[in-house]
Amino acid sequence: MTLDIQKIREDFPILQQKIYNRPLVYFDNAATTQRPQQVIDALNKTYTEYYGNIHRAAHFLADKATTAYEETREKVRSLINAETREQIIFTKGTTESINLVAFSFGEAFIQAEDEIIVSEMEHHSNIVPWQLMAGRKGAKIVMLPIDDDGRLQIEDLEKLITSRTKLIAVAHVSNVLGTINPIAEITRIAHSKGIRIFVDGAQAAPHLHIDVQKLDVDFYALSAHKMYGPNGVGVLYGKKELLDQLPPYQGGGEMISEVKFSGTTYNDLPYKFEAGTPNISGVIAFGAAIDYIRNIGIENLAAWEHELLNYATEKLLGIPGLRIYGTQPEKSGVISFNVDGVHFFDLGTMLDKFGIAVRTGHHCADPLMDHFGIQGTVRASFAFYNTKEEIDVFIEALKKVIAMF
Repeated sequence: MTLDIQKIREDFPILQQKIYNRPLVYFDNAATTQRPQQVIDALNKTYTEYYGNIHRAAHFLADKATTAYEETREKVRSLINAETREQIIFTKGTTESINLVAFSFGEAFIQAEDEIIVSEMEHHSNIVPWQLMAGRKGAKIVMLPIDDDGRLQIEDLEKLITSRTKLIAVAHVSNVLGTINPIAEITRIAHSKGIRIFVDGAQAAPHLHIDVQKLDVDFYALSAHKMYGPNGVGVLYGKKELLDQLPPYQGGGEMISEVKFSGTTYNDLPYKFEAGTPNISGVIAFGAAIDYIRNIGIENLAAWEHELLNYATEKLLGIPGLRIYGTQPEKSGVISFNVDGVHFFDLGTMLDKFGIAVRTGHHCADPLMDHFGIQGTVRASFAFYNTKEEIDVFIEALKKVIAMF
């Protein structure tokens, strides 16, 4: 299938504007994606036609909102091929999903001197919650290193595993390097040793076909706002036998079965982990985002993004003094780079004056920056609504900015 990119771009109102009298070139998709009109309409429709608190009322609005909310749960289940809808837990985002597992898994399974292996390329949100849990439980964080090409050193994994290792936490796709990690292989190694695996899928879910059963992961997390959906909505997938054993992360309404001062019993999955009134409209609009992605086809958008990645990489490598971080062949649509003699922040600031939105800084990955001996990079990240013409504009602007310095 050949995508009609110009027609797709018409679905995204924000892409039609100009920045400093120049057409917007939005290359900050790894941070957050833009929303198609279909998602905006779904959000608006929820608030104007059938907003009500879900699960807890018998009136029409609540019933309709509940149905739409639970339809999104089924859409997520189907999208990632989870076995049952009970395995799909709605959260505020990938970060909360990680914190949920770190707390609840830690309470259930981690003891003093136990070990959690975390890769060197992780986003801070897949490091700090494990550190907090380790601090509470007296456990230890062990780092799985990368090489200078941005590849996880999987050959070191079995050497790092000990009798105290309880869990491996790893990103499916690096938000800095774009590296696509071999999750099925890591899972195979982990499970052969009786170890559980948590996967941060925030950067993978918008770009790859995710099959949690085929990957055989124990936990998988993703965020709606990186998938053309609303902010404040995330998903945690977990194997049911594990979720059943974990204590609740938060207490409140919805997550209970019966409350007495003599003791409380908890609700069934997935509601045991969904305390309080959720982001009802956001979850419903996320369903519209999933519909939008599936109508295009994840394989189709992935193929176009890969073409953009290769095109941009070739152009960037032609610029003297430019270094790309993350050169693995298995890579998603992210390019992080620096230019000799020019600070990354200056590059990003000046590119903005050309209407080009990129990310600068450490990208919430300090250990990765330390590995390369740098403070930060410029990061350009692509989505299926981007074009080769935009990349040409980006390259020419970048050359002009470099010449200024």
